Amino acid sequence: MVLRKLISREDPAVAEIMTTKELAAYLKFHEITICKYASEGRIPAIRIGRVWRFDKDAIDRWIAREKGNRKSEKRWI
Repeated sequence: MVLRKLISREDPAVAEIMTTKELAAYLKFHEITICKYASEGRIPAIRIGRVWRFDKDAIDRWIAREKGNRKSEKRWI
């Protein structure tokens, strides 16, 4: 994208915004699953028009929070 070329990734104040395709590759999920989770509010997302966008830092925090939730769950065998 042109916008990405204009923004320096070295600036910590600039968020890294990911597309559905990029997030699907990052999480190893199908793109349809990403869109479904976004529409259900299960993952942090921003809808711009008809497309979803994702802040990588917010996704990383979401992953860490989900890992923490899973560790606190009791597992019964």
